[in-house]
Amino acid sequence: MIEEKKGFFRGLMDKLTGTEDISVTQEKPVEVEEPGPGLFERLKRGLSKTHDSLVGRIDTLLLGKKEIDADTLEELEEILITADLGVSTTVDLIKTLEQKLKRNELQDGEALRAALKGEILSRISRSAAPLDTGSAKPFVIMVIGVNGVGKTTTIGKLAARYTAEGKKVLLAAGDTFRAAAAEQLQIWGERAGVEVVRHQEGADPSAVVFDGCKAAVARDADILIIDTAGRLHTKVNLMEELKKVRRVMGREIPGAPHETLLVLDAATGQNAISQAKIFKETADVTGIALTKLDGTAKGGIVVAVSNEFGLPVRFIGVGEGVDDLRDFDPAEFVEALF
Repeated sequence: MIEEKKGFFRGLMDKLTGTEDISVTQEKPVEVEEPGPGLFERLKRGLSKTHDSLVGRIDTLLLGKKEIDADTLEELEEILITADLGVSTTVDLIKTLEQKLKRNELQDGEALRAALKGEILSRISRSAAPLDTGSAKPFVIMVIGVNGVGKTTTIGKLAARYTAEGKKVLLAAGDTFRAAAAEQLQIWGERAGVEVVRHQEGADPSAVVFDGCKAAVARDADILIIDTAGRLHTKVNLMEELKKVRRVMGREIPGAPHETLLVLDAATGQNAISQAKIFKETADVTGIALTKLDGTAKGGIVVAVSNEFGLPVRFIGVGEGVDDLRDFDPAEFVEALF
């Protein structure tokens, strides 16, 4: 069934007056944006912990360096690994820098810093591409990921963003196994002013997706965003369930899902890489959303995921506000990081 929506302002008034039932939400609500720093400045602030952990340590290593040698690169390698760029990406970077050193291209610390910055930008730019939702109608986004990474928050922020752009958005609560998952999505739907298709807890996720697809077509929706379960500890069952859900989508809306968006929690570091590997192998992932970058020093995971899996990072989360779920811009990211 389709729950009645209250609309954004009704939800906001409930929040302000304290009448809203927040017992089912485990994630932080949308905050009304206050006048403040610009988008780039907010991005810098969101990446400040990673900057301190990664670039701050690099700057300390290179401070006053008049000559770069193998020992310097060895120390740099340790910094990159501990900043969660991952072993594979770090080895790749260091090999490239070693070649530059042999060609006498790294004369001093400043040259090494500039070379590293350029090599990181090069690697995260290879697969970068913004999500184009105009290629189909309804454009179906299936959101996947383990529990706790911020799937519901990401869906809510995307719904608010696309609604603000004038698009008609519909949400489908396909995570029918996690307690209160549908209620959480309903709250976000109300705040964004969009309808949510949901069934009772424990219902067949494919049935929810079927109804969501039917409703999206009938209501001439521009975008349908589908939540899914995240029970990775039952990996085989979960992946089979996702395949069944995909079949239902494709039958009801040709070509759907048009985007399979994997949400990863940047704060989990190398666990995020493991999750990306599993989901890429079994769930036909087409894009990544990395959340909670503002709360971690492990932002190097953006470089690792982008470089190792060749998947486009579509969005990064660098704060609690709707505008803090940002389109991933490699040049802007590297500039803010360094």
